Amino acid sequence: MPTQISSAPNEAAQARKPGRRFMLRILGTAVVVGAIGFVAWFALESRWYEATDDAYVNGNIVQITPQITGTVVSIGADDGDFVKQGDVLVTLDKADADVALENAAANLANTVRKVRGLYSTVSGAQADVAVRQTAVQKAKDDYARRVSLANSGAISAEELSHAKDALTVAESSLTTAEQQLQTNKVLVDDTIVTSHPDVKAAVAQYRAAYLTEVRTTMVAPVTGYVAKRSVQVGQRVQPGAALMAVVPLHEVWIDANFKETQLTHMRIGQPVEVTSDIYGHAVKYDGKVLELGVGTGGAFSLLPAQNATGNWIKIVQRMPVRVVFTNPGQLDQHPLRVGMSLNTRVDLHDKSGPMLAQKAPTRPAFSTDIYEQQLAHADEQVAQLIHRNMASDAKLVRE
Repeated sequence: MPTQISSAPNEAAQARKPGRRFMLRILGTAVVVGAIGFVAWFALESRWYEATDDAYVNGNIVQITPQITGTVVSIGADDGDFVKQGDVLVTLDKADADVALENAAANLANTVRKVRGLYSTVSGAQADVAVRQTAVQKAKDDYARRVSLANSGAISAEELSHAKDALTVAESSLTTAEQQLQTNKVLVDDTIVTSHPDVKAAVAQYRAAYLTEVRTTMVAPVTGYVAKRSVQVGQRVQPGAALMAVVPLHEVWIDANFKETQLTHMRIGQPVEVTSDIYGHAVKYDGKVLELGVGTGGAFSLLPAQNATGNWIKIVQRMPVRVVFTNPGQLDQHPLRVGMSLNTRVDLHDKSGPMLAQKAPTRPAFSTDIYEQQLAHADEQVAQLIHRNMASDAKLVRE
């Protein structure tokens, strides 16, 4: 009876062994298949791509700052508003600028008239020299006649002496007139009214006053969206104070921070697939690598890390990689904002590009031409002021 009881567990254990071996075979097969799949995936897919989710949207934040002191009387846009290049954003009180501009206009007109007087003085001095030359010639002729008469005894020696004195006086007057003519000519030689130094100085003063008047109106340098508005009506602003910012969201880029070990095969120009947290993987953006960073973020921080210490621990550093969007239409359909999180995946198949830029830039990275025409109307006003104060002396302003 005891023998029969002890043999029952052995029979149950033997019955379970085939099932256990079968499960172990399945597990081993799954591990092998998984390992093979991983190796194949790495060889065919993973090793040709580098990805990071430490990436953020960045862009130009154009600060709107006054160039003159003034009181704010109008604000043309608020946070989130879309503005085009040239739209008025902030207006300052123009009273002081208008007074200064009128004063500069009066000074320019007065200077033009004074310079006209200098040219007239030269003309008068030339006429005076001609008169003096005629007087000298007449005195010479009188003295020559009296010399011949004195030799014949027709006139006295005293009369001859008076004739000589008259000639000396005429010659002295001519010399004085010639010196005065030369002095006057020095003030206008090789110039016309518009190129005279006094007029140019007055024109520069007028242009400065006009520029101050123009700068009472602050316009958008670029097309974009208003952000960070802090200015208020009635506020007394100083030059350089940040009043608001304009962000051109159609010209944003990506700063992706890759581990330094991920940069081995990364090159400029490689395509990048970008997805955002806001839209998810359903929306993908096309991009390319514009530049690989020239230093880690810690190297350019205000207080760089000091690693020459006894408790140093090696940490894999991250390098900023700039990625630009290659299809602006995608940003129109699915706009991004500065600071948003992104996922970037760089395609490493093409390794022909350089790791660092090889050529110097041939055009500005970012620019605006909104300020180039500020003085165009000022030049028209200057020409009109000069013309109105030239009267009939128009020939003095011709080149």
